[in-house]
Amino acid sequence: MEFGVFSVGDLTVDPTTGIMPTENERIKAHVAIAKKVEEIGMDVFATGEHHNPPFFPSAPTTSLAYIAAVTERITLSTATTLITTNDPVKIAEDYATLQHLADGRVDLVMGRGNTGPVYPWFGKDIRQGIPLAIENYALLRRLWDEEVVTWEGQFRTPLRGFTSTPRPLDAVPPFVWHGSIRSPEIAHQAAFYGDGFFANNIFWPKEHYQRLISIYRERYEHYGHGKSHQAIVGLGGQFFLAKNSQDAIRQFRPYFDNAPVYGHGPRLEDFMEQTPLIVGSPQEVIDRTLSFREWAGDYQRQLFLIDHAGLPLKTVLEQLDMFGELVLPVLRAEFAKNRPADVPETPTHASRLAARTARGSEAAGPAHETARAA
Repeated sequence: MEFGVFSVGDLTVDPTTGIMPTENERIKAHVAIAKKVEEIGMDVFATGEHHNPPFFPSAPTTSLAYIAAVTERITLSTATTLITTNDPVKIAEDYATLQHLADGRVDLVMGRGNTGPVYPWFGKDIRQGIPLAIENYALLRRLWDEEVVTWEGQFRTPLRGFTSTPRPLDAVPPFVWHGSIRSPEIAHQAAFYGDGFFANNIFWPKEHYQRLISIYRERYEHYGHGKSHQAIVGLGGQFFLAKNSQDAIRQFRPYFDNAPVYGHGPRLEDFMEQTPLIVGSPQEVIDRTLSFREWAGDYQRQLFLIDHAGLPLKTVLEQLDMFGELVLPVLRAEFAKNRPADVPETPTHASRLAARTARGSEAAGPAHETARAA
């Protein structure tokens, strides 16, 4: 079971001080947070992709490449790579390059994003969001899996004898999750390819995401990738910690009320009741997070949003220190209990390379035996 942090990369005024961080400060804060994630023993740092204010992470491969240079162990991921508005050729090239620089510590969450205006900015039609996601990802897979690609589709110019460079590290492309908060077609797509499904369940009640996860698990088994309980599932979440729940709610309320993601909407207490937002003591964070398994099944990755809504970097780092000391060890131990032995861990570059090597050895076995006999 992996634990990590994802960031939407918002630029928001701190409502308690009236201070807005600069883009420079927030970009460098991403680096500091990723280093802290590794320091406290978490497993993943993920950044979103946005091309509009109040968000800054428009070039995730650049920031992740820098983070790769100052970390050693954590997986570097995207919280969303816009498969609809990015050219699949550029995605193939950029993330293969990042994969080499990070020695394989890279995976991606493919998504359509939740900002409508981004489509015309990149010459796309939002009404074609699902077909774009399906076609672009099919092309991306071929670009990574095949040395020479000849292809023609609906949404971009044809390719004739094209080779994407650099090639994926060890001929093993980055592992892909498909992220969705509303589209069963994306859950189906993830299952078809045997990829992961990331349900970023931070906005709506669990029943909505439970349906998407159920579709993904059922189709994962249908397509022959394994049993439904072996499908690769990730969940989002949010927390704000204090010694007791009263202090946590008092400290976090002004940030919640002004957050660009959900501020000026429901009350904090209502949002906490209906979504995975956990504002409280360490034990409350532990108990609520463990409850996710009751409706999502055994899953592989839990990411938390913690650096948004104007929270200063100092506070975010303190939150991570508290989480690493008081919450993370308990979650690791409790999630490991009664976990079926056949539920896989998140695929890594090393595990996928080993599996490919094993398949190659099995396929070559009879030929080797024949050669030896001759």
